[in-house]
Amino acid sequence: MPPFSPETLLEHLMTLPSVRYARLSPDGRWVAFVWYRRHENLDVFVAPTDGSAPPVALTHTPEATELVDWTPHGRGVLVAEDHDGDERVRLFRVDLDAPGVMRPLTEARPPYFLRGGQLSPDGRYLYYGANYDFAAGRPIEPTWIYRHDLRTGERVPIARPQKPAWTAPQLNRQGTHILYARKDHHPAGRQFHLVDVEGREDREILNFGDRAKVFARWFPDGVCILILAENLDADPPYQRLGVYHRTTGELRWLVDDPERNIEGAWVTPQGQIVLDEIQEARHRPTWLDPDTGAEHPFPDPGGNLIPLGQAPDGAWIALFYSATHPRNLVRLSPHPTPLAAERGLPPSPLSLEVERGEGLLSLTRVWDLTPLTPQDLTPAEDFRWRSVDGLTIPGWLYRARPNLKRAIIYIHGGPTSHSEDALNAQIQYFVARGFHVLAVNYRGSTGFGLAFRESIKEDGWGGREQADIATGALALIRAGLAEPGRVGVTGTSYGGYSAWFLITHYPPEVIAAAAPICGMTDLVVDYETTRPDLRPYSEEMMGGSPDEVPEKYRERSPIHFVQNIRGALLIVQGAQDPNVTPENVRAVRQRLEAHGIPYELLVFEDEGHGILKPENQRRLYPALADFFARALG
Repeated sequence: MPPFSPETLLEHLMTLPSVRYARLSPDGRWVAFVWYRRHENLDVFVAPTDGSAPPVALTHTPEATELVDWTPHGRGVLVAEDHDGDERVRLFRVDLDAPGVMRPLTEARPPYFLRGGQLSPDGRYLYYGANYDFAAGRPIEPTWIYRHDLRTGERVPIARPQKPAWTAPQLNRQGTHILYARKDHHPAGRQFHLVDVEGREDREILNFGDRAKVFARWFPDGVCILILAENLDADPPYQRLGVYHRTTGELRWLVDDPERNIEGAWVTPQGQIVLDEIQEARHRPTWLDPDTGAEHPFPDPGGNLIPLGQAPDGAWIALFYSATHPRNLVRLSPHPTPLAAERGLPPSPLSLEVERGEGLLSLTRVWDLTPLTPQDLTPAEDFRWRSVDGLTIPGWLYRARPNLKRAIIYIHGGPTSHSEDALNAQIQYFVARGFHVLAVNYRGSTGFGLAFRESIKEDGWGGREQADIATGALALIRAGLAEPGRVGVTGTSYGGYSAWFLITHYPPEVIAAAAPICGMTDLVVDYETTRPDLRPYSEEMMGGSPDEVPEKYRERSPIHFVQNIRGALLIVQGAQDPNVTPENVRAVRQRLEAHGIPYELLVFEDEGHGILKPENQRRLYPALADFFARALG
C-alpha cells in the first residue's frame, strides 16, 4: 500500500490517541489515565488492569481535563480542568459508577494557581496548594497548603511557605501527615517539610544542601518516605535513592552509585520502588524491594517502559512508547510467554504478553482505533556531533525520503527536559512534508546525567546551549542532509526562546528561518509577568534575578538583537499563556516594526502555554510546514 499523503497522515495523527499520564488505583484493579486526541481535548479514562474491557471515558469536555489522584478507597478520581489553557484549574470528583458526572469541589476560574488535590480518608477534607490568602482575599507569591472543609467551605492554611515554589502537598494514605516541597534557602534547591493535617509540627525533614534538590514520596504505610536526592558534593554529581522514617528520623540509602543515572523514582500502590534510570535518553527501569534491597530488571520491549505497579494477578502495568508507537498502557505478565523466548529477552520474572500474536498486550487497544501502523511512522535515529567546546551533543534524527537536503531543528522546552524516542505528531508531519528533523538534546537536558543537566548553569540561558543547537545545523549540512541556508528551527517555551535566540544571533547560512512558539523574547518581561512559582527557576538558571544580574538578562534577551535578523520569522503564541505571557510578543513586535524586520504572526485565542487542541494543531502544523517550505525551498 502506498504511504499516506501528508494531509491524510496529519488527520490520522490528530486522531491517534496517546496516554499522557496514568495512575493505578490503590487496589491495582484499575488504571486511570489522561488520553490525548481520543476526544477533542484531554480527557480522563479508566480501564481494568486485567484487560477484560476497553477503556471508559470518565470525562468528555471541550477543555483540557487532567487526572490529579484517586479517591482514598479507589471508587473515583479527582480531576482538574482549566479554561483555554489559562492554568486556573477547578477540581472535580468523578466516581467510577457515574462516568461523565463531574462534581465540582472548588470554584471555577479562580484568581490563583491551584496545585495538587487529595481527599482525606473520610472524604470531608480536600488538601491542595494555592498562591492565595483566602482570609485577606488576595493572590500571594508563595503557595500555601490548605485544608478545605467540603461540608462548611472553610479553608484553613496549615503551612505558609514564605518563598514561591511549585508546591503540591502529598497526603499519606492514613490521612495524618502531609509532605510538601519548599525553596527556602536557594532558588536551585528543594527541601521537604512535614506537617500534620491540623497544621502543627511544620518542620523541615529533608535537606541535602541549599542548592541541592530532593524529591520525596510516601510509602503506603504512611511512615516511610522514599527520597531521591542530589549529591552535588560528588564529582561528577549524581542522584541517590533512600528511605526516610518519619518517626525515628532514620535515613537508609538503597542506591548510592555515581555510575547510575536515576532520574525518577516512585512507590507503587503495593509498596515496591520503581527506579527510572535513563540511559542515553531512554527509560531503563528496574523495581526494588525496599525490605531486602534486591533490584529486578524489566524486559526491554524495544522502546521506553515506565512501570506503574502491579495488578492483583501479579502482572505489571506500564506505559510503553517509542517514535513509532503512541504512549500506550500495557501489561507485563508474571508468567513466561513464547514471545519472550523468541525475542531472546534477558532472564526476568516478567515477560511481555502479546496481542494478536505480536506486540504488547494493550489495555487501551490503540491500534484498533486508527488505520496507522508502526510502519507508517518514521523512527528516531541516534545522531551526535561536537559543539564549539568539544562537548558531544546527542539528538534524534528523523529522515525524510527522498532527501531534499532541507531540515528543521526541533528544540525541546524546559530546558530541564529532553527529547525522547517518542511519537511526536508535529515531527512526523514535518517528515511527511519532506523535511529531515533533528530533535536536539542540548546541554542542560535531562537524560544524560546530572553533570550534563547542570552544565547549562555555567553560562546561564543564552550560553553555549545555543551553540549546541547551531552546531547541530552545521552537522546536518556536513552529513548531506541539508544545504547552507536550508535549516530552520522551531520549539515551544524554552524551545521558542532558543528559536528566537538563534535567528537573532546566527546568519541565514546556518539558521535560515525560525518559528518560535510561546517563546520568551525579553527575559526581564518574562520574569515579571510569569507565574510566581517560575521566577525562582529563572534565578537558578541565570544566577540571580534581573535586579541582581541586569546585564546578563539584557545580553541573553533576543528582543535586543532583532535588528540582526536576516532570515524568515513566524511567531506563534497562545493568548491565554500564563507562563510565557503574550506580553513577550507585544514587546518584540514593537521592536521588530521599529527596525523594519518582516515577520508573520499566528495567535491562538483559546490556547495557553503551547498549542494543545487537535483542531488548532490541524491549522498550526500545515502553517509551520508551509512557512518552512517558503523559507527553505
